[in-house]
Amino acid sequence: MSKDPTCRDMCCKPPKDVHPKWLKLRNIVRALRFRIRWLIIEYIGESSRSTKEIYNYLIEKGEKITMSGLYYHLSELKNAGIIEVAGYKEEGGGAPEKIWKLKTKRIVIDLVEGCS
Repeated sequence: MSKDPTCRDMCCKPPKDVHPKWLKLRNIVRALRFRIRWLIIEYIGESSRSTKEIYNYLIEKGEKITMSGLYYHLSELKNAGIIEVAGYKEEGGGAPEKIWKLKTKRIVIDLVEGCS
């Protein structure tokens, strides 16, 4: 008896023969689907910002977020290739704080091979 694919099976798991550019597109779309991530990108802008600076900015903008929630959003943006760690800031005796910058300021996706 064959099992009918569910929407979750069809929507969330890419077929095995998917071209890597489509996986990249999926990761970018997923990373940009939350307003808070657009705020992070906007705040980092042309400069670099520490995790604490980003957190304080989001709180000032009225976002209700925990530090662990922020780390999750930063991780998703990093995994999509949108931001990267630019360095570390040593403060006190604890772990160094990450400094973030945009890895890309423009996203271009060729829908057909050979386009530029």
